[in-house]
Amino acid sequence: MNTEIVISELNFKAIRSSGPGGQHVNKTASKVAISFNLDASQALSETEKERLRNKLASKISSEGFITLQCGETRSQHRNKGIVIERLVALLQQNLKVAKPRKKTKPSKGAIERRLKSKKENAFKKSNRKPPKIE
Repeated sequence: MNTEIVISELNFKAIRSSGPGGQHVNKTASKVAISFNLDASQALSETEKERLRNKLASKISSEGFITLQCGETRSQHRNKGIVIERLVALLQQNLKVAKPRKKTKPSKGAIERRLKSKKENAFKKSNRKPPKIE
């Protein structure tokens, strides 16, 4: 994935934000929404696009867009930076290929410790029972 190309392909939109800021919020558009067209992207290979489609199925619209927004700060510029970082992190995190798990056996010592603790527990519980009168 080429991050510079991804950033150049983003569509930005400024929206009026809620939250702290008083009257300032009512007259400025500080919230930033970005949309990224996954299908038309030149920054990703076809295999990467397919992996993202599978992993981010709930975040991708029917037209193939990933949309994120940020209105955390009163500054449109800072919100823009935050939302770009989020998108890049989201893409990088979901492009990682999970390492296959190697099956291992427990060691002899671990097996012995487990059996020993089971015997101790069984002995402890058997001592709690009232004695049998014959």
